[in-house]
Amino acid sequence: MAVPPELPDAQPGLAGYPVAPPPLPGRVTFEQRWADLTFIHWPVRPESVDALYPPGTRPDVFADGMTYVSLIPFVLASTRVGTAFPLPYFGRFAETNVRLYSIDDADRHGVMFRSLETARLAAVPAIRAGLGVPYTWAKMRVTRRGDHIDYDSVRRWPRRGLRSRVTVALGDVVEPTPLEVWLTARWGAHTRKAGRTWWVPNEHDPWPMRAAEIVELSDELLGASGVRPAGERLRALFSDGVRARFGRPCLVDRPTITGSSTHHR
Repeated sequence: MAVPPELPDAQPGLAGYPVAPPPLPGRVTFEQRWADLTFIHWPVRPESVDALYPPGTRPDVFADGMTYVSLIPFVLASTRVGTAFPLPYFGRFAETNVRLYSIDDADRHGVMFRSLETARLAAVPAIRAGLGVPYTWAKMRVTRRGDHIDYDSVRRWPRRGLRSRVTVALGDVVEPTPLEVWLTARWGAHTRKAGRTWWVPNEHDPWPMRAAEIVELSDELLGASGVRPAGERLRALFSDGVRARFGRPCLVDRPTITGSSTHHR
């Protein structure tokens, strides 16, 4: 009898991890296509960033004892209300995010944005107020020429002038390692709005991944994020993209603190 292939969640470091998204609660609130993404990750000591997390959350830690920070430039290719009505102004534009990895007491594994550059000014106040995501306005350009892609960003507001330039050469299709699955199979974001911590759930298909060689990396966003890497960056990965669907945000309960702990604040 043939032995079935090992499932991703049986691999070292992924035991018990939700490599597939849980069902969204309720209806889809909006849908986006994320395209032409490059993933660049660095290890971070959890205790060095613990104070950056909103109440009720903490750094998500991989089996190696580290959490991570990521720089991810990409193209937001389309946005729809629900799954039906496209938003023309929010059609296709560049974004770059700096994110940490988070978990709450409901075992929801997500991301926590330190900054999110966008080329659409109208998105900045709307999403800051509506979701508590730290959107920033930037002049941005993404250029793809064959198997090379350039991402350029210059911050306009706030902290005008912060720059990020990334150029990658795209390689062959690759299978992500357990750590890379852990870093990219994320099913929501933890945000802070109106003095409360929120969970914004999402779902998407597995990322199709290619190798990506960093040709140029000149970035000020990571340094401005208040996060200091604790080691060399991982290999870069590239994805042509996925379609993501978002559910209704919900409050994260703040845990009762008993004794001293770095996990609850």
